[in-house]
Amino acid sequence: MSNLASVVKALRNERGEAQRRVKQLDEALKALGVVGEFGKAPERIGRAQTTDATRKPMSAAARKKIADAQRARWAKWNAARKTK
Repeated sequence: MSNLASVVKALRNERGEAQRRVKQLDEALKALGVVGEFGKAPERIGRAQTTDATRKPMSAAARKKIADAQRARWAKWNAARKTK
């Protein structure tokens, strides 16, 4: 019977140590900005973290302007590459 009691005591000690370790890990995650259950990231504020629903739609003219600028950059890069 004393053997069983010592096993139960050892298991309780291990459980206590595991709980302390989990608490330390939770505090570390909180310090890094990850809070909540199962490591869910908090709501972030900023352009890169907004959802599609909250972004303003880009006009066709703006998309064309960006595409034209990117094509010009690629053309410049390809021309420089061909001259080497």
